[in-house]
Amino acid sequence: MTSPASPPPDRAGSPDRAEGTDRAGSTGRAALRGILRRRGFRELALGRALTFFGNSMAPVVLAFAVLDLGGSAVDVGLVVGARSVSNVVLLLFGGLLADRMPRALVLQGAALSAALVQSGVGLAVLLDRAPVGVLLVLSVVQGAVAAVSIPASAALVPLTVSPGELRPANALSRMGINTGMIAGTSLGGLLAAVAGPGWGMVLNGVAFLGAAFAYRLAGRELVRREPARRDAGAAQTAAPAEPVRPWRELREGWTEFVSRTWVWVVVLQFFVVNAVSAGGIQVLGPTVADATFGRTAWGFVLGTQMAGALVGGLLVARSRSRHALRIGVAVVALDALPLLALAQSADVALLLAAMFVNGIALEQFSVAWDLSLQENVPQEKLARVYSYDALGSTLALPLGEMAAGPLAERFGVRTTLLCGVALVALVTVGSLCSRKVRGLTTGEPVPDRGAAEGAGV
Repeated sequence: MTSPASPPPDRAGSPDRAEGTDRAGSTGRAALRGILRRRGFRELALGRALTFFGNSMAPVVLAFAVLDLGGSAVDVGLVVGARSVSNVVLLLFGGLLADRMPRALVLQGAALSAALVQSGVGLAVLLDRAPVGVLLVLSVVQGAVAAVSIPASAALVPLTVSPGELRPANALSRMGINTGMIAGTSLGGLLAAVAGPGWGMVLNGVAFLGAAFAYRLAGRELVRREPARRDAGAAQTAAPAEPVRPWRELREGWTEFVSRTWVWVVVLQFFVVNAVSAGGIQVLGPTVADATFGRTAWGFVLGTQMAGALVGGLLVARSRSRHALRIGVAVVALDALPLLALAQSADVALLLAAMFVNGIALEQFSVAWDLSLQENVPQEKLARVYSYDALGSTLALPLGEMAAGPLAERFGVRTTLLCGVALVALVTVGSLCSRKVRGLTTGEPVPDRGAAEGAGV
């Protein structure tokens, strides 16, 4: 792991900064309210919540739309997997774009594109003019939008608060995201059962339109605080503009990524965990629900996981642990609980409990991971590192989603889910074997002028 450099003496050593860090690091409600009063953070968090609302409802309504057309678990896997393929292909481009352009502007464009496509396909579904091929196109667009949005929105968070506020700020942002995901997944199952998947897609379009508006408001506060690009320094204003070299910039992001052992070890862990969970929850879950306890219950099962994450956000916002990553990586083992409960397909109460506990655990990891990256990676390269992180973590998603159906048909749903439980446990133990993962501490952010200048917002 690359050690963070010492902070600039003219800012880090000042009494105001030390006092602000102590104040932001406190676990009281006043500190959380203070973060919410920051306009840039509040508007960014709202945009992310609405984006995740739409993205969380989309797989649910898409899966049931395919089943309504007479599709099988294999067909569901193909449609859901198409989203992941598009996401994987475009993630690095999304990170590069977010490091070269105003990130709020990038987010606005992605949200508007999603709003148009989601609404259009939703109307086609309602008019019975949306075959599986059209749903595949929608899946591809969703993946492309996520590829642009993920690195851009995550990399903006440090510019809205002071360094000492990063832990509670990430927790609050995640709580907003999880609230959106609770509503999205629950409403997705409910609308699919009562009104049909098409209405869920139309509602997605409205949500993305609202996200675009929120990002526009955030952009007024955040664009001027984004760090200067490397080729725009004041000392070089008279020199010819440096040509854009995307491959070189991608290599710089890759160097940042591989130079930190704890980063790529955890990403390898999630290469397996995300593939197993996607196949088990996104593909086999709707199939099991349709055959047993129903679509409405499945929507509430997914919402329960997000409710657990919301509770987990409250807990982690008050945490002062300096070994946040070690704890977060360890509790990823609880990703196996929903798979284990889903194998007992008729026991909805067991599944609800497993999803709730899993949600609490996943939030411990999510905040720890964001905090670790934001404190240890330079701001001007952060979006690219996020894109490599997202690429590695999601690269196996299409494989997991598309393989789940055939494996379940060949070996049975229960056997497939139990094998996934074993894989999650195995890779979590393997990740904890790394000294870099166990030893990383938080609380010493990497210096960055752009972030420091925006801290007083």
